[in-house]
Amino acid sequence: MSRAPGGRTLLASLLLSAPGPVAVGIGVLLGRSSTQLADFVRRTAELAAIAVSWAVYRRAGRDGMDPARKARLERRAALGVGLAMCLGGAAMAALAFLPRQGETGNVTIGLVIAILGVLTNGWFWRRYARLDRAGPDAILAAQATLYRAKFVVDLFVTAALLTVALRAGSRAALLMDAAGSLTVAIYLLVSGAGVLRGARRGVAAA
Repeated sequence: MSRAPGGRTLLASLLLSAPGPVAVGIGVLLGRSSTQLADFVRRTAELAAIAVSWAVYRRAGRDGMDPARKARLERRAALGVGLAMCLGGAAMAALAFLPRQGETGNVTIGLVIAILGVLTNGWFWRRYARLDRAGPDAILAAQATLYRAKFVVDLFVTAALLTVALRAGSRAALLMDAAGSLTVAIYLLVSGAGVLRGARRGVAAA
C-alpha cells in the first residue's frame, strides 16, 4: 500500500493541531480553570508528538531504507506518542488536586477548541484506524490510539468547561473542573501506557 495517504493525513493532523495550544494558551491567560491549563499542556505535548511522527513517517518512507531500521524508527515514534500522552495525563492529574476557590474566569476559548476537537479528532481517529487496517504501520496505529484518546478527552473537557461556563464560581463548577482534569488524566495515562508497552515490545524485537 502507498504511504502517501498516511503522510497526507499526518500533515493534516499537524496543521490542524498547531493552532490548538496557542488558542487554549490565550484562554489560560484569560481564565483560571485548571482543566483549561491542563488541556494546554496536553495539546502542546501531543502537537510535539504528531510533528515527530510526521517527520519519522516521511523519513521511513524513503526508498532503499533498511527494513529493520525503518521498523525501529516507526516504533520509536510510537514511543514518543505514548510519552506525550503520559506527560499530558501527569499534568492533568497534578492540577486536579490543586485547591480551588473563587471564580474560574473566562473559559470560552477553551470550550470552543474542545468542541472543535471532538469533531476533528473523531474523524482523524476513524481515518487512522482505516489506514492502519489497510496497511499495518506502527506510527499510524499509535496515531489511531492518540486520536481516540484526544476524542474522549475533548468530550470530558467540553463537559467540564461547559459546567464552568454555565455555573461560574459555583461549587459544582469547581468540582467539575477538578473531576474533568482527573478523569482525563486517568484516561491519558492508561492509553499512553498501552502505547508505550506496544512500542517497547516492538523496539525490543527489532
